Amino acid sequence: MPDEIHITTTPPPTGIDEGLRSELQKAGIFATTIEGIYNWSRKNSIWPLQFGLACCAIEMISSAASRFDLARFGAEVFRPSPRQADLMIVAGTVTKKMAPQVVRLFNQMPEPKYVIAMGACAISGGPFKQGYNVLKGIDRYIPVDVHIPGCPPRPEALIHALMTLQRQIDVQKSMGPQSRRTNPAYTTATPSEFPIPKFGAHDLEPPFNPDVWQPPKLVRAE
Repeated sequence: MPDEIHITTTPPPTGIDEGLRSELQKAGIFATTIEGIYNWSRKNSIWPLQFGLACCAIEMISSAASRFDLARFGAEVFRPSPRQADLMIVAGTVTKKMAPQVVRLFNQMPEPKYVIAMGACAISGGPFKQGYNVLKGIDRYIPVDVHIPGCPPRPEALIHALMTLQRQIDVQKSMGPQSRRTNPAYTTATPSEFPIPKFGAHDLEPPFNPDVWQPPKLVRAE
């Protein structure tokens, strides 16, 4: 193993012959880009927000324990404050009483930030879908990057979702014209804060956030 590892960003990796790249790596020289290093560091240092809503939170806690060891992916640092977190794992049933608090926590997280909806309840309401007090999916108010089906999903499913999110982060662009298309944090089309729903006379108002979710259109057959 070489004593020193040299990292250069020029010429770009796409312009280097694969044979030359292999020989350079044998000498401890790795050619990459600043953006590649930036995404590599971000995807391997995700800090989830430390909160749970229902039984899915037990599976989330198990994923950080010794058997599954979420620390292997650099995401074991669950932060108690949304100001220090960049990943929200909505683990469990989102009641309409809790939905405003979830949106408020999301708004307090700095950009770039991501959301994983863990379990059937967080995705669609689950077995409580027809209940009067359960939100039919957190994606009605905040954007969700990865959905995990199941009731409850096992820790392996959460780890797979984290790996899926890492692949999404790895291809995001932080510089150039493509940054606005691949990274929501660099475009004004996707706001970093969303309206917090309030309790109305009969339900939450607004019933959903039109910027992130639209009800399906029903087409009646004639």
